Amino acid sequence: MAELDWHAERSDLVGLAQLDRTPEQAGIDLKAVRLYRQQRVRQKMAEYDIDAVILSDPINIRYATGTRNMQVFSMRNAPSRYLLMTQDRSILFEFTGCLHLGEGFETVDEVRPAKTASFVAAGPHIAERERAWAAEMADLVHELTGLKDATVGLERLNAGTAIALKEKGLRIADAQEPVEMARAIKSPEEMKCVLASLRATEIGVGKLREAIRPGLTEAELWSVLHKSVIEQNGDYVETRLLNAGSRTNPWFQETSDNVIGRNELIALDTDVVGCHGYYADFSRTFHSGPDKPTDAQRELYKVAFEQVHHNLNILKPGLSFRDYADRAWDIPETYFANRYYLSAHGCGMTGEYPYLYHHGDFPDAGYDGTIEPGMTLCVESYIGAEGAREGVKLEQQVLITDTGVEILSQFPFEEDLM
Repeated sequence: MAELDWHAERSDLVGLAQLDRTPEQAGIDLKAVRLYRQQRVRQKMAEYDIDAVILSDPINIRYATGTRNMQVFSMRNAPSRYLLMTQDRSILFEFTGCLHLGEGFETVDEVRPAKTASFVAAGPHIAERERAWAAEMADLVHELTGLKDATVGLERLNAGTAIALKEKGLRIADAQEPVEMARAIKSPEEMKCVLASLRATEIGVGKLREAIRPGLTEAELWSVLHKSVIEQNGDYVETRLLNAGSRTNPWFQETSDNVIGRNELIALDTDVVGCHGYYADFSRTFHSGPDKPTDAQRELYKVAFEQVHHNLNILKPGLSFRDYADRAWDIPETYFANRYYLSAHGCGMTGEYPYLYHHGDFPDAGYDGTIEPGMTLCVESYIGAEGAREGVKLEQQVLITDTGVEILSQFPFEEDLM
């Protein structure tokens, strides 16, 4: 895999790095990507009878506009930057001192300074700050929509701001569903961003694989991937899921200073928010050596590989989520207790709609829907017996096409473990 140049162009106009703005970057028309995504949000707003949305989740703001700023900080400190969008107007309220980051986007009509409505910012005056914030936003919604009782979609706002908006006469709706439904279907140009993120992440995983040796800590090994992702202008790694030996079972043990031993399994889930803000999400399990894997290790790997590929083979456009669960691979009783909580999930700028559940979990957790062309899905497997020493994590990222499935994640599986 060839190393790609992800360095951003610089603007002749303002002298600022134009992150994710240059249409010719890596052969991707990023303007077309942004306009498609904004159109998707507005289309779903109309379908759900929502007159305006106020988005504070930084991933949703980035989806709707292409703008990014302190993504992780913004997740913790909402609303410190937020987007008000109607069918014909898009106003980005940017964090103090950061208005320049929202300029020059065809998806943003105006950039204004945000007024952070959080306890951290306002202290004991939080209720007063929330009411003032809501009054300003309500007046603006009334002005832009011409409606005194406009329906406004919210997703991540503290309770006080939502209550205050309602007290101003607005009808409050949950924006999660329309925005998730918008994000679920990718355009061909958007898929170029997905592939760019995957290829860059595969470079990082390749470096991680080459660095494996007994005596490293899990954190030291995991940092190889993180370094490569950042070097290639990816954003961040969303989880800490690299474990070795007995820490591979059960799954979901965070990367630690545990020292990798001889002849241990090492399981990794990438969870990379990479180039252009797109999620590269595939899982692989390696062997630390120096000897060959044991028969027990190979059996775990073989079973996980079988689960992933069985479920890949049943995916197709038009299949309902319920029918998928009925046809999905039947997890042997030995491994059922420690199963991965999902059979597959949507993937875009992070993990997203839909969640596809195992047959055994569908009655309690599942919901119905339809697998559609343009969805990107991650097909999951975790195989580890309850009380056993090790487990295997495998996962493939795919695109649903008009005729079937296109495999997106190209990182090879381990021949020694097959």
